[in-house]
Amino acid sequence: MHDLTCPHCHKVFSVDESEYASLLNQISKREIEQEVHEKLAAAEREKRAEIEIAVTKAINAVEKERDELKNQLQLKASEQKLLETNLKSKYETELKNKDEMIAYYKDMKAKMSTKMIGESLEQHCETEFNKLRPTAFQRAYFEKDNAVSKTTGSKGDYIYREADEQGNEIISIMFEMKNENDTTATKHKNADFFKELDKDRREKKCEYAVLVSLLEVDNELYNQGIVDVSFQAGYEKMYVIRPQFFITMITLLRNAAFNSMQYKKELNLVKMQNVDVTNFEAKIEEFKTNFARNYNLASQKFQKAIEEIDKTIEHLQKTKENLLSSENNLRLANDKADDLTIKRLTRGNPTMTAKFAELE
Repeated sequence: MHDLTCPHCHKVFSVDESEYASLLNQISKREIEQEVHEKLAAAEREKRAEIEIAVTKAINAVEKERDELKNQLQLKASEQKLLETNLKSKYETELKNKDEMIAYYKDMKAKMSTKMIGESLEQHCETEFNKLRPTAFQRAYFEKDNAVSKTTGSKGDYIYREADEQGNEIISIMFEMKNENDTTATKHKNADFFKELDKDRREKKCEYAVLVSLLEVDNELYNQGIVDVSFQAGYEKMYVIRPQFFITMITLLRNAAFNSMQYKKELNLVKMQNVDVTNFEAKIEEFKTNFARNYNLASQKFQKAIEEIDKTIEHLQKTKENLLSSENNLRLANDKADDLTIKRLTRGNPTMTAKFAELE
Protein backbone atom coordinates (compact mmCIF):
# COMPACT_ATOMS: atom_id res chain seq x y z
CA MET A 1 0.00 0.00 0.00
CA HIS A 2 1.05 3.64 -0.68
CA ASP A 3 -0.20 6.85 1.06
CA LEU A 4 -0.79 9.81 -1.23
CA THR A 5 -1.75 13.43 -0.41
CA CYS A 6 -4.17 15.30 -2.64
CA PRO A 7 -2.54 18.54 -3.84
CA HIS A 8 -5.90 20.35 -3.68
CA CYS A 9 -7.63 19.23 -0.47
CA HIS A 10 -4.51 17.84 1.23
CA LYS A 11 -6.44 14.70 2.20
CA VAL A 12 -4.35 11.57 2.64
CA PHE A 13 -5.54 8.37 1.02
CA SER A 14 -4.08 4.91 0.40
CA VAL A 15 -3.67 3.11 -2.95
CA ASP A 16 -2.48 -0.38 -3.78
CA GLU A 17 0.38 -1.33 -6.07
CA SER A 18 -1.64 -1.54 -9.25
CA GLU A 19 -3.34 1.81 -8.64
CA TYR A 20 0.00 3.39 -7.74
CA ALA A 21 1.61 2.08 -11.01
CA SER A 22 -1.32 3.46 -13.01
CA LEU A 23 -0.93 6.87 -11.43
CA LEU A 24 2.81 6.92 -12.15
CA ASN A 25 2.12 5.97 -15.76
CA GLN A 26 -0.38 8.81 -16.12
CA ILE A 27 2.03 11.31 -14.59
CA SER A 28 4.89 10.22 -16.91
CA LYS A 29 2.66 10.42 -20.00
CA ARG A 30 1.45 13.89 -19.00
CA GLU A 31 5.03 15.12 -18.54
CA ILE A 32 6.02 13.73 -21.93
CA GLU A 33 3.02 15.38 -23.59
CA GLN A 34 3.84 18.67 -21.89
CA GLU A 35 7.49 18.47 -23.03
CA VAL A 36 6.43 17.68 -26.61
CA HIS A 37 3.95 20.54 -26.51
CA GLU A 38 6.63 22.93 -25.25
CA LYS A 39 9.09 21.76 -27.97
CA LEU A 40 6.43 22.15 -30.67
CA ALA A 41 5.65 25.61 -29.38
CA ALA A 42 9.37 26.54 -29.44
CA ALA A 43 9.73 25.15 -32.97
CA GLU A 44 6.64 27.10 -34.05
CA ARG A 45 8.07 30.28 -32.56
CA GLU A 46 11.43 29.67 -34.29
CA LYS A 47 9.66 28.95 -37.58
CA ARG A 48 7.62 32.15 -37.28
CA ALA A 49 10.80 34.12 -36.52
CA GLU A 50 12.54 32.66 -39.59
CA ILE A 51 9.51 33.38 -41.75
CA GLU A 52 9.37 36.95 -40.44
CA ILE A 53 13.09 37.40 -41.22
CA ALA A 54 12.66 35.94 -44.75
CA VAL A 55 9.63 38.14 -45.36
CA THR A 56 11.55 41.19 -44.11
CA LYS A 57 14.45 40.41 -46.45
CA ALA A 58 12.09 39.87 -49.38
CA ILE A 59 10.30 43.13 -48.62
CA ASN A 60 13.62 44.97 -48.38
CA ALA A 61 14.78 43.52 -51.73
CA VAL A 62 11.50 44.46 -53.40
CA GLU A 63 11.61 47.95 -51.91
CA LYS A 64 15.23 48.35 -53.10
CA GLU A 65 14.31 47.20 -56.60
CA ARG A 66 11.32 49.53 -56.49
CA ASP A 67 13.53 52.44 -55.49
CA GLU A 68 16.05 51.65 -58.25
CA LEU A 69 13.27 51.47 -60.85
CA LYS A 70 11.87 54.69 -59.50
CA ASN A 71 15.29 56.37 -59.82
CA GLN A 72 15.71 55.01 -63.35
CA LEU A 73 12.31 56.26 -64.31
CA GLN A 74 13.13 59.67 -62.86
CA LEU A 75 16.47 59.66 -64.72
CA LYS A 76 14.82 58.63 -67.97
CA ALA A 77 12.20 61.27 -67.49
CA SER A 78 14.93 63.84 -66.87
CA GLU A 79 16.89 62.68 -69.95
CA GLN A 80 13.76 62.63 -72.04
CA LYS A 81 12.97 66.14 -70.90
CA LEU A 82 16.54 67.24 -71.71
CA LEU A 83 16.34 65.49 -75.09
CA GLU A 84 13.05 67.13 -75.86
CA THR A 85 14.55 70.48 -74.89
CA ASN A 86 17.60 69.91 -77.10
CA LEU A 87 15.49 68.74 -80.04
CA LYS A 88 13.19 71.66 -79.62
CA SER A 89 16.15 74.04 -79.49
CA LYS A 90 17.68 72.36 -82.55
CA TYR A 91 14.47 72.56 -84.57
CA GLU A 92 13.93 76.15 -83.49
CA THR A 93 17.50 77.00 -84.59
CA GLU A 94 17.02 75.24 -87.93
CA LEU A 95 13.70 76.96 -88.42
CA LYS A 96 15.29 80.30 -87.58
CA ASN A 97 18.11 79.63 -90.05
CA LYS A 98 15.63 78.76 -92.79
CA ASP A 99 13.61 81.88 -92.02
CA GLU A 100 16.77 83.96 -92.20
CA MET A 101 17.78 82.24 -95.44
CA ILE A 102 14.38 82.91 -96.99
CA ALA A 103 14.49 86.52 -95.80
CA TYR A 104 18.01 86.81 -97.26
CA TYR A 105 16.87 85.52 -100.64
CA LYS A 106 13.78 87.69 -100.68
CA ASP A 107 15.80 90.75 -99.70
CA MET A 108 18.37 90.07 -102.39
CA LYS A 109 15.71 89.50 -105.02
CA ALA A 110 13.88 92.67 -103.99
CA LYS A 111 17.04 94.71 -104.55
CA MET A 112 17.76 93.25 -107.99
CA SER A 113 16.57 94.26 -111.41
CA THR A 114 16.52 91.82 -114.30
CA LYS A 115 19.76 93.20 -115.76
CA MET A 116 21.62 93.28 -112.46
CA ILE A 117 20.73 89.85 -111.10
CA GLY A 118 23.85 87.91 -112.06
CA GLU A 119 26.19 90.87 -111.59
CA SER A 120 24.94 91.57 -108.07
CA LEU A 121 25.59 87.99 -106.99
CA GLU A 122 29.09 88.18 -108.42
CA GLN A 123 29.72 91.46 -106.64
CA HIS A 124 28.41 89.98 -103.40
CA CYS A 125 30.87 87.06 -103.58
CA GLU A 126 33.79 89.28 -104.62
CA THR A 127 33.08 91.67 -101.74
CA GLU A 128 32.94 88.80 -99.23
CA PHE A 129 36.25 87.47 -100.52
CA ASN A 130 37.98 90.86 -100.52
CA LYS A 131 37.04 91.36 -96.88
CA LEU A 132 39.28 88.41 -95.94
CA ARG A 133 41.88 88.65 -98.71
CA PRO A 134 44.49 90.62 -96.65
CA THR A 135 44.38 88.23 -93.70
CA ALA A 136 43.24 84.80 -94.84
CA PHE A 137 44.05 84.71 -98.56
CA GLN A 138 47.34 86.57 -98.93
CA ARG A 139 48.79 84.25 -101.59
CA ALA A 140 45.47 83.57 -103.32
CA TYR A 141 44.41 84.66 -106.82
CA PHE A 142 40.71 85.44 -107.21
CA GLU A 143 39.72 87.26 -110.39
CA LYS A 144 37.04 87.24 -113.05
CA ASP A 145 37.47 84.73 -115.84
CA ASN A 146 37.61 87.01 -118.88
CA ALA A 147 39.19 84.56 -121.31
CA VAL A 148 36.57 83.00 -123.57
CA SER A 149 37.38 79.40 -124.44
CA LYS A 150 38.18 78.85 -128.13
CA THR A 151 36.91 75.32 -127.82
CA THR A 152 33.64 75.79 -125.94
CA GLY A 153 33.03 79.51 -126.59
CA SER A 154 32.17 80.03 -122.92
CA LYS A 155 33.84 81.19 -119.73
CA GLY A 156 33.29 80.95 -116.02
CA ASP A 157 32.68 83.87 -113.69
CA TYR A 158 35.66 83.69 -111.30
CA ILE A 159 38.80 81.60 -110.89
CA TYR A 160 40.44 80.97 -107.53
CA ARG A 161 44.01 79.73 -107.35
CA GLU A 162 46.42 79.42 -104.44
CA ALA A 163 50.05 78.35 -104.26
CA ASP A 164 52.51 77.57 -101.49
CA GLU A 165 55.61 79.60 -100.62
CA GLN A 166 57.59 77.85 -103.36
CA GLY A 167 55.00 78.75 -105.97
CA ASN A 168 53.55 75.26 -106.30
CA GLU A 169 49.80 75.41 -106.96
CA ILE A 170 47.84 73.83 -104.14
CA ILE A 171 44.24 74.37 -105.22
CA SER A 172 42.21 75.89 -108.07
CA ILE A 173 38.44 76.49 -108.30
CA MET A 174 36.23 77.56 -111.20
CA PHE A 175 33.23 79.56 -109.89
CA GLU A 176 29.94 80.20 -111.66
CA MET A 177 27.28 82.48 -110.11
CA LYS A 178 23.64 82.01 -111.11
CA ASN A 179 20.41 83.74 -110.04
CA GLU A 180 17.08 84.93 -111.48
CA ASN A 181 14.18 86.92 -110.05
CA ASP A 182 10.55 85.92 -109.70
CA THR A 183 9.48 87.78 -112.83
CA THR A 184 11.69 85.75 -115.16
CA ALA A 185 9.51 83.76 -117.54
CA THR A 186 11.77 80.71 -117.88
CA LYS A 187 12.91 79.20 -114.61
CA HIS A 188 16.31 77.57 -114.77
CA LYS A 189 17.54 74.65 -112.70
CA ASN A 190 21.00 74.22 -111.27
CA ALA A 191 21.59 71.14 -113.39
CA ASP A 192 21.16 73.27 -116.54
CA PHE A 193 24.63 74.75 -115.93
CA PHE A 194 26.61 71.67 -114.87
CA LYS A 195 27.83 70.69 -118.34
CA GLU A 196 29.20 74.13 -119.30
CA LEU A 197 30.72 74.61 -115.84
CA ASP A 198 32.54 71.28 -116.13
CA LYS A 199 33.86 72.24 -119.58
CA ASP A 200 35.09 75.60 -118.26
CA ARG A 201 36.79 73.88 -115.33
CA ARG A 202 38.64 71.48 -117.60
CA GLU A 203 39.48 74.19 -120.16
CA LYS A 204 41.03 76.44 -117.50
CA LYS A 205 42.68 73.45 -115.78
CA CYS A 206 40.94 73.98 -112.44
CA GLU A 207 40.66 71.17 -109.90
CA TYR A 208 37.17 72.03 -108.58
CA ALA A 209 33.97 73.51 -110.02
CA VAL A 210 31.55 75.40 -107.75
CA LEU A 211 28.15 76.78 -108.74
CA VAL A 212 27.06 79.60 -106.43
CA SER A 213 23.32 79.54 -106.94
CA LEU A 214 20.09 81.20 -105.88
CA LEU A 215 18.11 79.02 -108.27
CA GLU A 216 15.48 76.52 -107.08
CA VAL A 217 14.90 78.42 -103.86
CA ASP A 218 12.35 75.86 -102.62
CA ASN A 219 14.56 72.83 -103.28
CA GLU A 220 15.44 71.27 -99.89
CA LEU A 221 18.48 69.50 -101.35
CA TYR A 222 20.21 72.73 -102.33
CA ASN A 223 18.95 74.56 -99.26
CA GLN A 224 21.29 72.39 -97.18
CA GLY A 225 23.94 74.93 -98.21
CA ILE A 226 26.70 72.75 -99.73
CA VAL A 227 25.80 69.89 -102.08
CA ASP A 228 28.29 67.53 -103.74
CA VAL A 229 26.84 66.74 -107.18
CA SER A 230 29.83 64.71 -108.38
CA PHE A 231 27.98 61.39 -108.14
CA GLN A 232 24.50 62.74 -108.67
CA ALA A 233 25.30 64.56 -111.92
CA GLY A 234 28.37 62.60 -112.96
CA TYR A 235 30.67 65.64 -113.04
CA GLU A 236 33.95 65.27 -111.18
CA LYS A 237 34.63 67.52 -108.16
CA MET A 238 31.57 69.74 -108.62
CA TYR A 239 29.59 71.44 -105.84
CA VAL A 240 26.47 73.63 -105.63
CA ILE A 241 26.34 76.12 -102.77
CA ARG A 242 24.19 78.96 -101.51
CA PRO A 243 25.90 82.40 -101.40
CA GLN A 244 26.30 82.47 -97.62
CA PHE A 245 28.54 79.38 -97.85
CA PHE A 246 30.89 80.95 -100.43
CA ILE A 247 33.79 81.62 -98.02
CA THR A 248 33.10 78.39 -96.11
CA MET A 249 33.42 76.39 -99.34
CA ILE A 250 36.77 77.95 -100.21
CA THR A 251 38.04 77.36 -96.67
CA LEU A 252 36.99 73.70 -96.66
CA LEU A 253 38.56 72.95 -100.03
CA ARG A 254 41.82 74.81 -99.33
CA ASN A 255 42.21 73.15 -95.90
CA ALA A 256 41.68 69.76 -97.50
CA ALA A 257 44.22 70.72 -100.19
CA PHE A 258 46.80 71.81 -97.61
CA ASN A 259 46.33 68.55 -95.71
CA SER A 260 46.55 66.63 -98.95
CA MET A 261 49.72 68.54 -99.85
CA GLN A 262 51.27 67.56 -96.54
CA TYR A 263 50.30 63.93 -97.12
CA LYS A 264 51.72 64.15 -100.64
CA LYS A 265 55.00 65.50 -99.29
CA GLU A 266 55.19 62.71 -96.73
CA LEU A 267 54.25 60.18 -99.42
CA ASN A 268 56.90 61.57 -101.77
CA LEU A 269 59.45 61.38 -98.95
CA VAL A 270 58.50 57.77 -98.32
CA LYS A 271 58.61 57.09 -102.05
CA MET A 272 62.06 58.69 -102.29
CA GLN A 273 63.23 56.60 -99.37
CA ASN A 274 61.77 53.54 -101.01
CA VAL A 275 63.47 54.49 -104.29
CA ASP A 276 66.79 54.90 -102.46
CA VAL A 277 66.37 51.49 -100.85
CA THR A 278 65.27 50.03 -104.18
CA ASN A 279 68.26 51.55 -105.96
CA PHE A 280 70.57 50.26 -103.23
CA GLU A 281 69.05 46.81 -103.50
CA ALA A 282 69.22 47.01 -107.30
CA LYS A 283 72.90 47.91 -107.13
CA ILE A 284 73.54 45.02 -104.78
CA GLU A 285 71.67 42.68 -107.10
CA GLU A 286 73.60 44.07 -110.08
CA PHE A 287 76.89 43.58 -108.23
CA LYS A 288 75.89 40.04 -107.26
CA THR A 289 74.87 39.29 -110.86
CA ASN A 290 78.06 40.75 -112.32
CA PHE A 291 80.16 39.05 -109.69
CA ALA A 292 78.46 35.74 -110.38
CA ARG A 293 78.94 36.19 -114.13
CA ASN A 294 82.61 37.15 -113.69
CA TYR A 295 83.09 34.29 -111.27
CA ASN A 296 81.55 31.86 -113.75
CA LEU A 297 83.73 33.21 -116.56
CA ALA A 298 86.83 33.09 -114.38
CA SER A 299 85.89 29.65 -113.15
CA GLN A 300 85.42 28.45 -116.71
CA LYS A 301 88.75 29.96 -117.77
CA PHE A 302 90.45 28.56 -114.69
CA GLN A 303 89.02 25.14 -115.43
CA LYS A 304 90.08 25.43 -119.03
CA ALA A 305 93.56 26.49 -117.94
CA ILE A 306 93.73 23.50 -115.61
CA GLU A 307 92.65 21.24 -118.48
CA GLU A 308 95.32 22.81 -120.71
CA ILE A 309 97.91 22.33 -117.99
CA ASP A 310 96.81 18.72 -117.61
CA LYS A 311 97.10 18.29 -121.38
CA THR A 312 100.54 19.93 -121.34
CA ILE A 313 101.64 17.72 -118.46
CA GLU A 314 100.36 14.70 -120.33
CA HIS A 315 102.17 15.84 -123.50
CA LEU A 316 105.37 16.51 -121.56
CA GLN A 317 105.02 13.13 -119.91
CA LYS A 318 104.76 11.49 -123.32
CA THR A 319 107.71 13.56 -124.55
CA LYS A 320 109.63 12.52 -121.45
CA GLU A 321 108.79 8.89 -122.13
CA ASN A 322 109.83 9.31 -125.78
CA LEU A 323 113.08 10.93 -124.72
CA LEU A 324 113.73 8.18 -122.22
CA SER A 325 112.98 5.62 -124.91
CA SER A 326 115.31 7.42 -127.37
CA GLU A 327 118.04 7.55 -124.77
CA ASN A 328 117.77 3.82 -124.25
CA ASN A 329 117.88 3.21 -127.97
CA LEU A 330 120.93 5.44 -128.30
CA ARG A 331 122.63 3.54 -125.48
CA LEU A 332 121.93 0.25 -127.17
CA ALA A 333 123.15 1.67 -130.45
CA ASN A 334 126.28 2.93 -128.78
CA ASP A 335 126.84 -0.44 -127.19
CA LYS A 336 126.43 -2.04 -130.54
CA ALA A 337 128.84 0.46 -132.09
CA ASP A 338 131.36 -0.28 -129.40
CA ASP A 339 131.05 -4.00 -130.16
CA LEU A 340 131.43 -3.43 -133.92
CA THR A 341 134.78 -4.83 -135.30
CA ILE A 342 136.31 -5.63 -138.71
CA LYS A 343 135.99 -9.26 -137.97
CA ARG A 344 132.27 -8.94 -137.24
CA LEU A 345 131.73 -6.83 -140.33
CA THR A 346 133.58 -9.28 -142.64
CA ARG A 347 132.43 -12.41 -141.01
CA GLY A 348 130.79 -14.57 -143.66
CA ASN A 349 131.86 -12.18 -146.45
CA PRO A 350 134.95 -13.61 -148.28
CA THR A 351 135.26 -10.63 -150.56
CA MET A 352 135.39 -8.04 -147.80
CA THR A 353 137.72 -10.31 -145.81
CA ALA A 354 140.12 -10.45 -148.75
CA LYS A 355 140.00 -6.68 -149.24
CA PHE A 356 140.74 -5.92 -145.59
CA ALA A 357 143.54 -8.55 -145.78
CA GLU A 358 145.08 -6.76 -148.68
CA LEU A 359 144.99 -3.47 -146.79
CA GLU A 360 146.81 -4.96 -143.94
